[in-house]
Amino acid sequence: MKLELQVKMKQVLAPQLIQSLKMLQMPVLRLEQKLRQELSTNPLLEEIETLENTIEEPEDPTLSTDDPKLDPKMDRIDWDYYLGDDADDYTFRRMREHTEDRQKETPATDRTLYEHLLEQLGFLKLSEDEFAIGDFIIGNIDENGYLTCSVEEIAEMLKVDREKVDKMLQLIQKFDPLGVGARNLQESLLIQLREKGHKDSLAYRIIDECFESLDRKSHLQLAKATGSTPERVQEAMDLIRTLSPKPTTGRFDPAAIPIVPDLIVEKVGDEYIVFHNDKHTPRLRINSSYRSLLKRGNETPSETKKYIREKLEQARWLLNSVNQRRTTMIRVMTAIVNEQHEFFEKGPDYLKPLIMEDIAEIVDMNVATISRVSNDKYVQTPQGVYEIKYFFNTGLPTKDGDQLVKRRVKQKLEEIIKSEDPASPFSDQEIHKRLEAEGISIARRTVTKYREELKILPARFRKRVAKDSS
Repeated sequence: MKLELQVKMKQVLAPQLIQSLKMLQMPVLRLEQKLRQELSTNPLLEEIETLENTIEEPEDPTLSTDDPKLDPKMDRIDWDYYLGDDADDYTFRRMREHTEDRQKETPATDRTLYEHLLEQLGFLKLSEDEFAIGDFIIGNIDENGYLTCSVEEIAEMLKVDREKVDKMLQLIQKFDPLGVGARNLQESLLIQLREKGHKDSLAYRIIDECFESLDRKSHLQLAKATGSTPERVQEAMDLIRTLSPKPTTGRFDPAAIPIVPDLIVEKVGDEYIVFHNDKHTPRLRINSSYRSLLKRGNETPSETKKYIREKLEQARWLLNSVNQRRTTMIRVMTAIVNEQHEFFEKGPDYLKPLIMEDIAEIVDMNVATISRVSNDKYVQTPQGVYEIKYFFNTGLPTKDGDQLVKRRVKQKLEEIIKSEDPASPFSDQEIHKRLEAEGISIARRTVTKYREELKILPARFRKRVAKDSS
């Protein structure tokens, strides 16, 4: 045993940065809850209903927090900076509010899938990097419990090794509900069987080995392929039918609450302007009555001044975090508008391929920040209300050399399936040929992948025999 000194670099998140990240993650209704909670617990905060212009001589904003004793700098706080309401930032809101009534308060939302998974992630002993990867994965799991991007894409966006992403994904796939975090229907069914103790069962073998041809094989053919009997195959299929194609069904269905957009995009002249939707967030400032307590010198007890100083610091961090959230979201959305200009002019058919890394480079931010801005946030546009994630799409090449967004290919696939004869539905191979005829060059297995992502059953299970009219 010996004592020795070691010098090493360690990244530590400051409390202000942690608060800013949490604020950025919140959708507008959660932000409203947070601000009202702070309003009720911090006496230095007050809500204002009207915009006020306060013009006074600016003072030294320096605030010392090291010495609990009376500090002469305590009396030189830039109160105007915190008491003001930054009228320029509310220009567009004033234009709208003089013709619109304030919307009614919306009740708090129920527990979300993201919160449920993040809580389970917090129970694990993880490093800071591992938690960041897990948080990013959970943020890209859709409402049905499926991961919406590949491990390679996550590794590339976060600039980490693929093995680290794989490790975190495997941990998340053990979370409740069973099957969550899968990339397709087959993987979700295998996870559910494995976690229920059926990894060595015939049902697991059928899903693992025969899933691609499951819609084309009878029980007798499956029995021959697996070296079993039709009776055992029937039992296995009965077990498979107890599994859920959507792991989150019935548990995290959103309540019937109208979507409140965090951002609004409006066309002013020939330019699209992005501004923050502040209707549902209280406007806060520092309560001016506490200025006199700090300026009374020795008349105010030191303990009182210490308490006020602590609450003032908390209020400053909160207001700065809210302002940072607003600025970051507007910058990101402005970049999206510039990149997706044709969408805003002509509609969804003109959405072009765009990834988060592109926007991160434009605004000079981390990809994880872009993910936080787009996760569970909505924007009101001239084309309707969309989730910010909607504007991010990978591209697929067409025969004429153009790039077609993945979402548009899925829409084409849905249109083909809707046009099929229920008595003779299209197989994935037939759908592949029809997409090829329209100039969309993708592999047949990609057709299967997209069909599963759309939660559309194989042809065998879509088949409907017409009833005898006699």
